[in-house]
Amino acid sequence: MANDKKRIFAVVGPTAGGKTALAIELAKRLDGEVISCDSMQIYRGMDIGTAKPSNEEMQGVTHHMLDVADPRLTFSSEDYSLLAEKCIDDIISRGKTPIFCGGTGLYLDCVLRGVRDDGANEDPQFRAEMESLAAMYGNGYVHARLAEIDPEAAQAIHENNLKRVIRALEVYHMTGKTKTELDRISRTAESKYEAKIIYLCFNSRELLYERINRRVDIMLENGLEKEVRKLYESGALCGDTTAGQAIGYKEMLKYIEGQITLSEAADEIKQNSRRYAKRQLTWFGAKEGFYKLYVDDEKGIRDLRCIADEAEKYLI
Repeated sequence: MANDKKRIFAVVGPTAGGKTALAIELAKRLDGEVISCDSMQIYRGMDIGTAKPSNEEMQGVTHHMLDVADPRLTFSSEDYSLLAEKCIDDIISRGKTPIFCGGTGLYLDCVLRGVRDDGANEDPQFRAEMESLAAMYGNGYVHARLAEIDPEAAQAIHENNLKRVIRALEVYHMTGKTKTELDRISRTAESKYEAKIIYLCFNSRELLYERINRRVDIMLENGLEKEVRKLYESGALCGDTTAGQAIGYKEMLKYIEGQITLSEAADEIKQNSRRYAKRQLTWFGAKEGFYKLYVDDEKGIRDLRCIADEAEKYLI
């Protein structure tokens, strides 16, 4: 790769796979700082259910992209990439190493390939017109317009996410190209980063699922219900927001609203977390150029120091 590219590392993989512990250990060894790559750890007040690392767990390692968004608001992958790139520049300017850590593959893709809407080609008058149409005829009316010109984007964006629907329409209005087409062009562009990515894998899927179930039990013991209830009562968490659909939160909301029992909520969190892990394994497993590092062997989970030794050897 070209020498002028900015060098970054990343630790990715399924939920409860040990990413945080490894990233922190590598940061200590490589004089690095961690950039969270988790679509829910960005939200303020959502700590227990997102397994956000505590100050003690961080062990003095600086972390970025935690608590940067209000759970009431929409936060997109484009928003993430803009802020994350600023973090990269800041970390590198101080002579340190950026180490991404998380399981939201789309976020990392946006950073590596520059797949984002950076606010160019704006037309405030057009946006106002679309907002007026939505107010008069409903969000579905505006969403249907998007479906006509960009079916893929319409399928990916819920009609209630009016801001993103209108932005996709605005992109087409200003450029003559659909958001899907522009994203596809951006994905084929050469990255400005020299990235080495470690993908944490499991030989035993059952062992991973056991870790997920145990993590949920610990979250409940640590006060997940209290955390969700506080967010709900403050108006910071509702079912139609991105944060409100987070695993661990949407199930507890159902319990708080009396739809299911606490035991049923716990079972649903575990099941949905396992399904999410399976999707993560599929996503990362299909990627080329990632270094597959298995965290378990026939004896169970390997020692963190051994895993970190292997990771460090690959990275340097």
